[in-house]
Order: sequence, then structure tokens, then C-alpha cells
Amino acid sequence: MSAQVEVDVTEGHPVAEPVFVEVSRWRPRFVLTAIGVDALAIAVALTSAKLARFGGGRVALPGAPQANYLIVSVSLLTAWMAALAFTQSYRPEHATIGNEAYLRVVRSSFFIFGALAMVALALRLQFARGYIAIAFPLGVVLLILGRFTIRLWLVRQRSAGRCMDTVLLVGAPQEVRYVADRIGRTPEAGFTISGVLTDAERPGAFELRDGRVVPDAGSVDNALATALAHDVSAIIVAGHAQVSDTYLRELGWSLERTGIGMVLANRMTDVAGPRIHRTPVEGLPLMSVEAPRYDGGRYLLKRVFDVVVSGALLVVTSPLFAVIALAIKLSDRGPVFFRQDRVGVNGETFAMTKFRSMVVDAEAQLVGLTPDAGLAHPLFKMRQDPRVTRVGRALRAYSLDELPQLLDVFAGKMSLVGPRPALTREVSVYRDNAHRRLNVKPGITGPWQVGGRSNLSWEDSIRKDLYYVENWTLVGDCLLLVKTVKAVLTRDGAF
Repeated sequence: MSAQVEVDVTEGHPVAEPVFVEVSRWRPRFVLTAIGVDALAIAVALTSAKLARFGGGRVALPGAPQANYLIVSVSLLTAWMAALAFTQSYRPEHATIGNEAYLRVVRSSFFIFGALAMVALALRLQFARGYIAIAFPLGVVLLILGRFTIRLWLVRQRSAGRCMDTVLLVGAPQEVRYVADRIGRTPEAGFTISGVLTDAERPGAFELRDGRVVPDAGSVDNALATALAHDVSAIIVAGHAQVSDTYLRELGWSLERTGIGMVLANRMTDVAGPRIHRTPVEGLPLMSVEAPRYDGGRYLLKRVFDVVVSGALLVVTSPLFAVIALAIKLSDRGPVFFRQDRVGVNGETFAMTKFRSMVVDAEAQLVGLTPDAGLAHPLFKMRQDPRVTRVGRALRAYSLDELPQLLDVFAGKMSLVGPRPALTREVSVYRDNAHRRLNVKPGITGPWQVGGRSNLSWEDSIRKDLYYVENWTLVGDCLLLVKTVKAVLTRDGAF
């Protein structure tokens, strides 16, 4: 990033004259790449719909003899891309965090096909239903897959330190350390801390919680000049202890023509977008937070989703069930399934079903074994557990031992996605708010399974589950299911 600037200071606050700042180079490339991927996805969907419905010939549009579906496809492609741009679907801020990128794709798609239906009704055009029935869902699926592919690419780039935005943190020392710690835990967000302003009497070094040291330029009144000197992409105001409302307003004005963004950090944590509602009152942006709910239409839809998907998977994997059952039976003549009491929704106990991966008397052999140090407490985990059979080790490597849990999902005891099913001895030592994990059904997969599994600390495991419990969405569940495939194939934390 390069900058040319003239800075004046009025009443201790930064005010900028006309300024030009070049934005981060990766952003335009990201936008162009996303546009190209979207255009390709829509073109494939529309072309497939035309070929599947009409073949390769020229087809007249009923009610408009001079038109044909080639023209319709081109028009739809143009309108669809315009709708994606209008809903700001190409904002890099949504690329790697949360579900907003996918939700905007879905909203744009519904909007464009809703508009198509109204135009067709007003002009009395008769579109072939098969064409629409193929183009719309296929287009949405391909767009989401395209965004998911871009997300994977961008996360990989950021893991290597590329495609990052440098930021300047402003606030009291404790506020700056808190926000820096959260940013450090989420490298996929793409923020690199270039410096801080804590109103220290003397500029110098500032140590973050993780031991890193960054420069502290001193007075918060020098935010603009410091940001330009450090070539940052945004100024993050970490709290309000060191800044006033007037300061925030004037800082926003000073950044208008610089290309530098301003981000306000809020101390309310573990609350996702769908529960946050903003209401401007006389210029005051009030934020209301909706309390979590554990019943209603969303949960009915989740149950329908569980039944349909688990039923389909049981049918598809039935041959695999038979092969695994035969392998277990031939290995030691013991039972095929292992049932263990787990704590489900609202603390109700149920018998969870798995393929048996240990010797028959595994519980009796538990005495005398020592769990690996550093693993999540109070879970008993050993990387080389002597009780695991040869067949069981192969099953565990790719989580195949958990396939029978689909039966528990179909029966309503579990969900496809949710917190990890807890043992009764775990629940007995829960502290603080950990019991909130039991407000929803446990899942075959969830944030614990895709976030590192047994490599996670006990605290991180609980934190991930609690975040899911209070902020889940059906779109988020679908994303976790997709991430599960990657977690299973990479075998991260599986033993």
C-alpha cells in the first residue's frame, strides 16, 4: 500500500486534506476472481438447463416467437451477476468468516428468480418449467461451491501469511490486548497487527498476550498519521476507555478519502450475526441481541433435515454397514455394535450406538491405563490405546465407527450436527455454563469434530460447543457437514 497525505490537527483530533491511498493489492484480485468464478458457475447452470430441457437446437420462447432460450440465458446471466453485485456479495470481509457470503448468494438468487416470475407474469411469457427447475437450484449450488472453493484458497493463502490486511489497534492497553488476542486466534480473518495506540506517555514497544511485541506510537490523537505511516488497511478501535464519541466521529471523517477503514470492536463475544439487530436512534447505533431459543420452526426444520439426510445416508451406506459388521465379527467373534450411555438434550440419557472398535472387555481394562498428557480433560484419550483392535484402528482413522449414529439421528436421539455427545462422568464435573451444551441435541459432527477433535483443550472444546448452541443456523450446519469430509480425510485429531 502506498500513500500521499497532508495531515492537519484541529483541537487534538486528526483531520485529513485530500488524500489518495492505494488499497491492498490482493483485494482487486479477489473480487475479479470471485466475479469470474460466479460467471462460470451461472453459465454452466444455464447452459446445462438449456441442454437438459431442449437439447442443442434453437428453441422459441412460448408467447414470444422471436426470442429463444439462448437470449434468455444471456439475459439471466447478466441479471444474476448484477444482483450479486447489488447485494455486495463480493466484499472480501465476508470471504472467510461466517455464513454471510453464502447467504448473500442465496438472497441474490431468490431475488433474481422472483423478479423473473413477476416479469413473466406481467408480460404473459411462458417459461419452460423444466428450464427454471434445473437452472435455479443448480446455479445456487454451483455458486455456493465456488465461494467455498475461494474460501479454502484464501484461508490457505492467509495461513502462509499472504492476502493479509495490516491494522492499527486503538484503545486502552487491556482493550488492545483483548482484541489482539482474538485476532491472533483467528488467522483466517486476515488481520496483521502493525502497531497500537494506547495513549502511552512515551512511544515504545507493546507486548501482546501471546508474547509478540508491536510498536506503540503513543497518543490516540495521532491515529491517522500513524495509520498512514504504517500503511495499514484499517484502524480498529478496541474499546472506548481512551476515546470519546467526538473522537470517533472525527476519526471517521478524517478517513473518508484515505481508503483506510474503521472498525469498532465490541466486547460482547460469542454472539453471531443472526442474533444481532441494529437500530439507529438519532444517530446512535443501538444493538439489540436476541436471546437464544431452543424450540420453534427453526428446530422443526432442523429435525426434518436430520430425518431426510440420515435416512438417505443409511440407504446409501447400507452395503458399507454390512462389510464393516462382517469384518468386526470375523476379527474376534464379539458383538458388532457398542452402546454407551451418553447425555443428550436437556440432560436426558440415551444409549449411543457405534461400531465396536475395542476389545470386548475394554471397560475392565481401563484400570491401570494412563491418558496422554495435554489432552482434553476429563476425556480419556490415548494415541496408542492397547484396547483398540486392528479393525477398530482402521475404523477410527476415518471415523467409520460412528456411522451407526445415523440410526440415533433418525430415531431423534441425536442430530447430524451439534455438540459432541457427552459422557455422564463429563457432565458430573461441568463448571460454570458448560451445562448449556445440553440445550440442544448432540451431533454426529460439530464444531469439536471439525476444529481439531482430541487436539483441542477442554476449555476450547466447551467454548466451541457453546458458541454453536447459541448461534447455529441450518446453513451453518451444512457448512459443518462439508468441513467434516475434510476433517475425516485429513484424520486431524482422530485416534
